[in-house]
Amino acid sequence: MKMVIKATLCTLGVGLAGLAEAADVSAEKVEALIEAAFAHAPAEVRGRVEQDETLRVCTAYRDNPPDDQWDAILEREKARIVYPADGVLMGDWKVALKEANNGYGWRMRDIPERVVGGNCYACHQLTEAEVGYGNLGPSLLGYGKDREIDEELIVATYNKIFNAQSVLPCSQMPRFGSNGFLTPEQVRDYVAMLLDPESPVNK
Repeated sequence: MKMVIKATLCTLGVGLAGLAEAADVSAEKVEALIEAAFAHAPAEVRGRVEQDETLRVCTAYRDNPPDDQWDAILEREKARIVYPADGVLMGDWKVALKEANNGYGWRMRDIPERVVGGNCYACHQLTEAEVGYGNLGPSLLGYGKDREIDEELIVATYNKIFNAQSVLPCSQMPRFGSNGFLTPEQVRDYVAMLLDPESPVNK
C-alpha cells in the first residue's frame, strides 16, 4: 500500500525528495521502488512516473527555485501552451460546469471515449450550492464578478488553466492542457465558466 501511495504521489508530480523525507529513506531508494512498481505498466502510464525538467527542478529546490531556474520554468512552460485553432478562448460555461466535478480520467482501464473532467471541486469552491469542495486552491466563487473581462484577463485565465507553471513556477495545480489531460477546447469552456457573468460561479 505504501508503494502505491508513493507511486501515485509521484505521478501527480510530488517530488521524490519530499517522499523520501517523509518515509525516512533515500530519494534513490524511492525512485527505484517506483520504477519497479511500474515496470509492467503500459508505456503511457510509465511515462507519467518520469519527471520532466520542470518537475526535476521543483523537486531539487523544494518548490523554491532560484531566479534563473524560475525564469527558465516560465519560458519553458509558456512555450507549451496551445490555443484553440480558431483562436476563441471563451467557450461554453454550461459544458464546463458539468465537467468541473468530474474526476474521471487517466486510470489504466479508463474508457477512451468517456469525457475526462477537470475535477475542479477537489481543490476549489466554484458555486454556493456546492458544499463538498477542497481547499488546496483558493475559492473561485465570484472569480469574474468584479473584474473587467478583457482580452488580457481571458488569456491569463486560459494560460493558468492550460499550464499553471507558465504563470507560477512549481505551482501545485496540474498542467491540465500541456499534459494532455484537457483539450484546448475544454480549457476555453473552463475560462467561460470562470468569467461569463451568466455562470453560477459569478452569481
